[in-house]
Amino acid sequence: MRWNNLSEDGRAASPALFGSEVVTRTFDTPEFRGITFHEVRARSILNRVPGASRMPFEWTVNPYRGCSHACVYCFARKTHSYLDLDTGIGFDSQIVVKVNAPQLLRKELGGRRWQGEHVAMGTNVDCYQRAEGRYRLMPGIIAALRDYANPFSILTKGTLILRDLPLLREAAAVTDVGVSVSVGFTDPDLWRTVEPGTPAPQRRLDVVRTLADHGIGCAVLMAPVIPYLADSPDQLRTTVRAIAAAGATSVTPLALHLRPGAREWFMSWLARHHPGLVRRYEVLYAGGAYAPTWYQRRITRQVHELAAEYGIGPAARGAARAIRPAAVRDADTPDGAGAATSPEPAATQLTLL
Repeated sequence: MRWNNLSEDGRAASPALFGSEVVTRTFDTPEFRGITFHEVRARSILNRVPGASRMPFEWTVNPYRGCSHACVYCFARKTHSYLDLDTGIGFDSQIVVKVNAPQLLRKELGGRRWQGEHVAMGTNVDCYQRAEGRYRLMPGIIAALRDYANPFSILTKGTLILRDLPLLREAAAVTDVGVSVSVGFTDPDLWRTVEPGTPAPQRRLDVVRTLADHGIGCAVLMAPVIPYLADSPDQLRTTVRAIAAAGATSVTPLALHLRPGAREWFMSWLARHHPGLVRRYEVLYAGGAYAPTWYQRRITRQVHELAAEYGIGPAARGAARAIRPAAVRDADTPDGAGAATSPEPAATQLTLL
């Protein structure tokens, strides 16, 4: 990548906005054109998940806010409103970077109050989005977790995680490390419009394959399963077959859910690209953010049956948080959390995508 075309306006945003001084930067390179980065020094980096949450973990680390993956359904869009930033294009192009995340995490892991609980990453926005190629926060974060033998998991759509494969193997030698990749469908045309900033589904499956080849088991979160666009029996079969061929340790389906903030943005996209489906979505999601129980159960049953046919299964409870690489060992907040696992064979709808 070329970084010699960096431009900096040097202005400081209001302290009330982020709670700290902000340096705003733009990079005149094709991969970052139109994206603005707000560099902040966070006051804390270990975020506690509210007790009422459905999440199977209590602590998260989110080095970024906003996401250039630009997934039109992303539940985390709402979190940008807490910063008085736009939840549509602004969420895709105004990226907050916690530049001191690795150093702050190391300090907090060494604090007297920290008890070594599991830390989940990629639960709000992707920690391996394009910005990570420039800011390189994850190597320091993984190294800190490794040095304290602190269990952690990562959920991503980004191929950049392979850069940190040596660190992941080192961490997996001393603690429980879980890696999951999100692949909800394999249709290239749907991908180009609904997840325009992400690596293609096949490239994500290549990540699963590469991790497996290096002794790191990788689960796949089949999310989101998008009603009427990626949920036919043939489409589900194609996706599960590709996931199995990549060597995934498990596959867990999650039907699309549409929280406020994401719902408006997704429905606007739907009206432009698939206007004939708008009314069907209004009916399907009339009861709230989640698809009806009957729909969730149908998708879960179909995917589990296909997974069994292709020799993989759903993640067991806690599996996404404790995947042990075979060749290595033998023995809703502003920074909020998403989803990591679907332990029940019945309908299970968590809050990642």
